[in-house]
Amino acid sequence: MKLGTVLAGGDKRVACIFGDAGTAVLAPRELGDVVSIIQAGDVAVTALRALENASNAERVSLADAKVLAPIQRFTRDVLCTGWNYWDHFYESEGKREGQDVPKPDAPTFFTKAPGVVIGPCDDIAFDAAVSAKWDYEAEIVLIIGKGGRSIPRDKALSHVFGYCLANDVSQRDLQRRHGGQWLKGKSIDGTMPLGPWIVLRDDLDLQKTTIEFELNGTLMQQASASQMAFPVDELVSELSFGMTLNAGDILLTGTPSGIGNARTPPVFLKEGDELIARATGLGELRNRMRKTDLAGYQPL
Repeated sequence: MKLGTVLAGGDKRVACIFGDAGTAVLAPRELGDVVSIIQAGDVAVTALRALENASNAERVSLADAKVLAPIQRFTRDVLCTGWNYWDHFYESEGKREGQDVPKPDAPTFFTKAPGVVIGPCDDIAFDAAVSAKWDYEAEIVLIIGKGGRSIPRDKALSHVFGYCLANDVSQRDLQRRHGGQWLKGKSIDGTMPLGPWIVLRDDLDLQKTTIEFELNGTLMQQASASQMAFPVDELVSELSFGMTLNAGDILLTGTPSGIGNARTPPVFLKEGDELIARATGLGELRNRMRKTDLAGYQPL
């Protein structure tokens, strides 16, 4: 089963895909949004699974609906992992926009403002006045299903609800302008596609999952999730150490090598570019860079 959010008949509805990818089953409204379902746990998931063969289930053709970002409500910033593929860490040496750090012994975490999130096929808000160095980063996302603090590594996977995709579009010059840290250079409104559907944890073999990114039809990134420097169970355990994770939180798990900023010459995104991020079993994000006035004013 895949879980997500669609716009159908003018309403945002939770939807499930079972076997037929062209048809979605709409969840009963009383179950709430996707975050409410995640928080409800196994009881809600069991109720959704029962809809697959229910004769009275409300169904919609995806041709008549718009697939939105599966998570529509955030109770905290988007959680992220940096440098979680060693080839990406090494390709970025000398190009880290103000940062010069040794190879980390533990995962590197940062956050993005939730206003970045857009749907899996939405246009990315591109404003050349905001940044001249727009970059792409295809990533696998994990969704926390059961909250906790200081979660032992051997129990960490039981706290994962499922997985989806994100494109962590970044503004490299903003990273340098603001001290080399990542919050500002990764928090521009309307720039991070998320989705298209959440695949439940036990329905995906992450070790056999390949993630790819294409820019205007050219393959720029490709890696196996098994190449992560710090695997999912370690990420969850380390991030939760002394810090409470909540059901419905999302964590980007890092991007592989091939980013534009690390290439010679660099490859930066421009208006009209087509971006496709995909992964085995997780579907794809397909977006275009669309000219948008985000600046409003020019900082001194």
